[in-house]
Amino acid sequence: MTDIIRYGTGGGTGTGGQHLPFARAAGADGWLFVSGQVPMVEGEIVAGGIVPQAHQAIRNLITILQEAGYGPEHVVRCGVWLDDPRDFQSFNKVFREYFGAHPPARAAVVSSMVVDCKVEIECVAYKRPVDG
Repeated sequence: MTDIIRYGTGGGTGTGGQHLPFARAAGADGWLFVSGQVPMVEGEIVAGGIVPQAHQAIRNLITILQEAGYGPEHVVRCGVWLDDPRDFQSFNKVFREYFGAHPPARAAVVSSMVVDCKVEIECVAYKRPVDG
C-alpha cells in the first residue's frame, strides 16, 4: 500500500485567521496535488488587480511545491479560476513568467470566488520517486 504524505495539514489560515480544513498538498508515488492557492499573505488578500494577485497566488503555489521537494518544472497540470474573463491575457503574461520554460497542461475558467480575490490556482506535479 502506498503511503500518502500530507504537507501542511490544516491548510493554514484563511481570512480572519480561520483554520482551514484541508492539506496544502498531498502526494504519493511521486505525484503531488497542491490545493488551490489564492493571493493571500498572512491571512490577508494582497491589494491590487490581477497582476499582483496572480504573482502572489503563483508564488504561494511554488512555495508549497518547494517545501515538498518539487519545482515549477515538475508541474504537469494547473487549474485556474479567474473572477473576470477580461483578466485572462494579463494572467497569461504572469503565468508565462513562472512556467514559460516548462508549460504544463492547464484549464482556466471564470468563476465567482469564495474569498474576495481575482484568481485561484492549483496544480498537480510529478517527480519520479527515488528508489530506496
